Amino acid sequence: MNKYRPSVARKQLERRLAPLRELTLAAPPRGWIKAIRESLGMTARQLAARMGVAPSRIPTIEKAEATGATTLRTLRHAAAAMNCGFVYAFVPIEPLDDMLRARAIQKVRKDVARLDHTMRLENQALLKTDLDAEQQRMIDLILSGSLRGLWDEERDHHA
Repeated sequence: MNKYRPSVARKQLERRLAPLRELTLAAPPRGWIKAIRESLGMTARQLAARMGVAPSRIPTIEKAEATGATTLRTLRHAAAAMNCGFVYAFVPIEPLDDMLRARAIQKVRKDVARLDHTMRLENQALLKTDLDAEQQRMIDLILSGSLRGLWDEERDHHA
């Protein structure tokens, strides 16, 4: 685990990811390898020589990339052979803290709904303000502690 608190590490990661979230970079229909190779005026035979593979491998490599059936190793190797950097990243659709808060809210709402139902059955219904306050307290507690159980899937308690 990072020597920093997880929230600090998350903020550092978020600073790196934020600019990437703004990009709308779609791969060319026939893949990056073929698009870059052709843009450079490089033949399949020339790329094969630079990669140290048989020329017959290049169409296979290009097709595998275009269909998503390639490996990161092959992509790195092809990029290097064309004097390109290779970038690989998971870019969250929204800020990490927002994802965590949304998940905590989702989990807590289920718990508070069960609590409210139980209290009503016992004729001890809580006021909405009390339920809201309890929900906020539980969300804050989850987000300030360990996040390990946050993504556990709930099982049906009635099964």
